[in-house]
Amino acid sequence: HCQAVRAVCQREIDCDRGNGYSWKITLLRNYWKSKVKQEWLSGKYSNIPSQFSLPEKSMYPMDVDTWGEILEAELER
Repeated sequence: HCQAVRAVCQREIDCDRGNGYSWKITLLRNYWKSKVKQEWLSGKYSNIPSQFSLPEKSMYPMDVDTWGEILEAELER
């Protein structure tokens, strides 16, 4: 699970590990974020008609750099 989460949230995982968090805590801190981020990066929400069409679990608190990655992926599509 840790490697799968790191594949999507490498910067976040490396930061948490650098700050001394255990793998267990790092995984708990980033698991749902990685799921939501992967869906955004894959384009799952690229062609929605409105914000009301987004599923309840499509949002998660993410930093500016993460949203920047998502925006870059959208612009490349």
